[in-house]
Amino acid sequence: VAEEHLRTINPSARLHLFGQEVQPESYAVCRSDMMLKGQDASRIVFGDSFTQDGFRGDRFDYMLANPPYGKDWKPIEAKIKAEHRNLGREGRFGAGLPATTDGQILFLQQMISKMRPAADGGSRIAVVFNGAPLFSGDAGSGLSEIRRWLIESDLLEAIVGLPDQLFYNTGIFTYIWIVTNRKQPERQGRVQLIDARDLFAKMRKSLGYKRNELLIDHISEITSIYESLLESASSKILENSAFGYRKITVERPLRVRY
Repeated sequence: VAEEHLRTINPSARLHLFGQEVQPESYAVCRSDMMLKGQDASRIVFGDSFTQDGFRGDRFDYMLANPPYGKDWKPIEAKIKAEHRNLGREGRFGAGLPATTDGQILFLQQMISKMRPAADGGSRIAVVFNGAPLFSGDAGSGLSEIRRWLIESDLLEAIVGLPDQLFYNTGIFTYIWIVTNRKQPERQGRVQLIDARDLFAKMRKSLGYKRNELLIDHISEITSIYESLLESASSKILENSAFGYRKITVERPLRVRY
């Protein structure tokens, strides 16, 4: 779908698609689709991207992902912690590790490790999360430190809050994170927050939990809000420093009157 959209913008663009998938059925469907559309199906790799990185050393211009929400990564905890400990920032998970009960943010770190250097044109990432990567994790926790690193590195460009009931298997609210290492000058040091929760149409017939959908007009409006970079009821522009906070414990001396 992304390829088709890009070709409507630039029919002569040379596009090469890559991907990795751990679910056998989804992997098979994707490879079949690649063959039907004339793409190189060998660029779709089967396996767990955390423990069997199918594109080690490769860099990409654009990356899209909708990782599983609340996925427990305890079965592979030892391998991920070993990479975090041994490679640090030279590895994929140097910014920190979240709780083992939810590995969403690990997918984002994986993609960031595959960004082209800014000097070579940089990269852009769009990933769909639930609310946990935004709101979970106290100051100083692994998840909080990952967010801190993202913002202090000036990689987080925008977050778009979407309506609920958009997905077949869950009715929760979701958020698009836009991450890039090639921010335009007017966006540098800033993050745009877009509230698009009211932009949807009710479906005539629901599909599982999916009762709402985004129409072309809604997508165009969200895109327009993003591109304008203006403050409004649905758009807030904040300096990176606005997201920082520390939690301090103040211990008061015991005072006893005799």
